Amino acid sequence: MTRIRINRAIVATLILLLIQTSVLPWLVPSAWSGRLLLHLPFVMTVFVALLGGRHRAFLFGLGFGWLEDTLFYGHMIGPYAFGMALIGYLIGLAFDRRLNTLAFVLLLAGVGSGLLDMLAYFIYKLFSLTHLSASFVFYWQVLPTLLLHMLAVLALYLPARRFLVRQIASQSEEADVV
Repeated sequence: MTRIRINRAIVATLILLLIQTSVLPWLVPSAWSGRLLLHLPFVMTVFVALLGGRHRAFLFGLGFGWLEDTLFYGHMIGPYAFGMALIGYLIGLAFDRRLNTLAFVLLLAGVGSGLLDMLAYFIYKLFSLTHLSASFVFYWQVLPTLLLHMLAVLALYLPARRFLVRQIASQSEEADVV
């Protein structure tokens, strides 16, 4: 039986947020800076959904989405908070089916990343904050970000699992030890 260490997840996400804001802008070429929008707190929300369940992922996504809204996107507070909370809940709901293979995690992270960015786009479009077409945003911004998120999930899957999961011995295992 496993249990997530949510305090470690929060600290790890804050560290990843610092890396996202201080190191990654130096690594991304200036021509691609408007295209690649890496959301490392979203990647951690996927891991919280996998390891902690849908309710924790909802609250985790809501909190860190709100933090990203206030730090980076001053036009409107709420699109990323709403999107990360909703997608964290849906990914947690899908993980309740116990199909926790790496391929399934990558698939849901990719679909969730695409939904997050398109949801934020449609909310901005609803309030006339953008005049770009949906197809342009999908090919110019969502698709490269989706691939980058899948690479981040692939790179962080095993370290995050080892760092965040605490093994709890079941009663039958404890009886065998005694």
